[in-house]
Amino acid sequence: MRQLSMAAVLCLALPAFAQSVSMSGSLGDKALLVIDGSPRTVATGATVQGVKLVSVSGSDAVVEVKGKRVTLSMGGAQVNLGGAASEGGGSQIVLTAGSGGHFFTLGSINGKSVQFVVDTGATFVSMGSSDAQALGIDFTKGQRGFVNTANGQAIAYRVKLASVRVGDVQIYDVDGLVSQQPMEAVLLGNSFLTRFQMKRENDTMTLTKRF
Repeated sequence: MRQLSMAAVLCLALPAFAQSVSMSGSLGDKALLVIDGSPRTVATGATVQGVKLVSVSGSDAVVEVKGKRVTLSMGGAQVNLGGAASEGGGSQIVLTAGSGGHFFTLGSINGKSVQFVVDTGATFVSMGSSDAQALGIDFTKGQRGFVNTANGQAIAYRVKLASVRVGDVQIYDVDGLVSQQPMEAVLLGNSFLTRFQMKRENDTMTLTKRF
């Protein structure tokens, strides 16, 4: 699995302007933005819902809202303007597929940043032991079992994740799985995905919160 660009998210708490903007990629002088849940391809110099794309490169973009400029870096932390930090009370996630058709996105587990790849074949939000240790998860206290991998069976622990967040949407009390074999990314599995209604159109996946 190749390493792909992670999404950068910008939340704008400005009346009459876009409330949320995420950057999922770039195409030359255009940026792939999701503005209030709607995917848009925005050219440099263009303004959509009060969000102006000033410049874009392969790794970052500069946007301007009401005269204030912010640089978004691929894989960067969430940025908020004009208000308190978002509490994760959103209800919709829009993702754009990268090369190879995989949906990668930046998110967090228990408040700590991770890179996810959407995997509808994974029962749980799953990760390797090194990722779990970096997140401060004491997985050895979880329910011990085995999982089948390409290299045979591996020891794994079922754990409970206090929170899993993507963009402005946060889900609590999510089942997770930690494998003692290393993994290239954290799998955003069905213990998270089944909380949403999933819709895919071409290279865009929309997840709408059920409960």
